[in-house]
Amino acid sequence: MANSIHEMIRASFRCEDMVKCVLGLKSLDIDAYKALLTSGPLTAENLGEILNRERSTAYRSLQNLIACGVVYRETRSIESGGYYYEYVAIEPQEMKTMVKKNVDEWYDQMNDLIEKMDDKMNILIMRMDDEED
Repeated sequence: MANSIHEMIRASFRCEDMVKCVLGLKSLDIDAYKALLTSGPLTAENLGEILNRERSTAYRSLQNLIACGVVYRETRSIESGGYYYEYVAIEPQEMKTMVKKNVDEWYDQMNDLIEKMDDKMNILIMRMDDEED
């Protein structure tokens, strides 16, 4: 994956790479999200089996997905007592909206910083002019 925007522009950048970059996810997180989409709600143990990973690894991935808002968990009751969690992926259209919102916010922040560059450059030039006098 590219390390800078400059590299991204020139590289063959896929949607999956963009989502990982914007949401701060890893490849395993994307695989977990896809598994939840195709299989429906899953426990961390079942997800681990699908991904051929330990339950604890699947759980860490689920925590990453929950933290960025593309997965949520639901509590399920056991008839004989107790409970367990199932994890559910948000719909792809919701994820798309979330990614777009993040990119739009980032774009606005970057534009604000670029505009401030003019002010900073003008201040620097004025200081240099003052030092020359």
